[in-house]
Amino acid sequence: MVINEQIKVQIWAVVIGVVLWLIKIWAYFLTFSNAILTDALEGIVNVVAGVFTLYSLIISAKPRDHDHPYGHGKIEFISAGFEGALIFTAGTLIFAKAIYNFWVPNQLQEIDAGLWLTVLAGGINFALGYYLLQKGRQQRSLPLEAGGKHLLTDAYTSLVLIVGLALIWITGYTIIDNILALALGAMIIYTGYKIMRSSIAGIMDEADKRLIDELIDVLQANRLEQWVDIHNLRVIKYGNTIHIDCHLTLPWYYSVEQAHHEVDNCGELVNAHGASNVELFIHVDPCLPQSCKICKLANCAERRYPFEQTLLWNFHNVTLNQRHSMHSLQE
Repeated sequence: MVINEQIKVQIWAVVIGVVLWLIKIWAYFLTFSNAILTDALEGIVNVVAGVFTLYSLIISAKPRDHDHPYGHGKIEFISAGFEGALIFTAGTLIFAKAIYNFWVPNQLQEIDAGLWLTVLAGGINFALGYYLLQKGRQQRSLPLEAGGKHLLTDAYTSLVLIVGLALIWITGYTIIDNILALALGAMIIYTGYKIMRSSIAGIMDEADKRLIDELIDVLQANRLEQWVDIHNLRVIKYGNTIHIDCHLTLPWYYSVEQAHHEVDNCGELVNAHGASNVELFIHVDPCLPQSCKICKLANCAERRYPFEQTLLWNFHNVTLNQRHSMHSLQE
């Protein structure tokens, strides 16, 4: 899915979000339930955050320029952080109102109608949230993934809300409404915190272990015997582009042309298995005598020591800024 398709998906997400918000507002004015108001307030957050996510995808799709040599993809982390902040704020307001209504209770009405409207909105939210989350993970799009998580959380809160409304309808205990609003408010606050945490991690270029592990698995499964080791691997995400730096150790006697060929082979391998656009910068290191014991290269006229054992690449040793040796196997 190209970036323009991501924008189309998000446009539909915003449109559906507006429809769902209208359904939730209708349910609130039928029932005057705090718990349903929780759902309605989050519906407003869905719409506002969805519009900002759409804006971030449009900005992220702009080509790189002199002022932004790595492109405009970092806007996606700001978008996710903004959405997380909105969710966190909505949860705090919901929590506060629920506490207030313990002393000034609401007069509930038409719970059955509100219940069915909530079932409808929750079902649509779940389907849309699941779709956005899968597309976001597939395309490594943080805004789509954050939006999907948000809508799924909204769907789960709707499920809890449905159970609570059914209990109120059956038992007539209206205090359940405030207890439910407190629980949902706390859940929403936690979701907002997690999204903001993910956004800050991206802005600070925190290592994405899942992404790096996937990359290392590809390199490990397709490594050539002349690739003595790969180290100092770093991955930075800019929107739909993944920027990768690493050091590739090759036989010291390779010509510039041979080394360039191996760098191209490595780059083509990573791009062939990448779900996003991959920008790869590889620094070539010459092998050292200590490398011989982990090097499987056959018929090497410059070998100083016999081959002993293959070093399996993993997150720990590939991300270190040091060439590998038998000592690396002992760590």
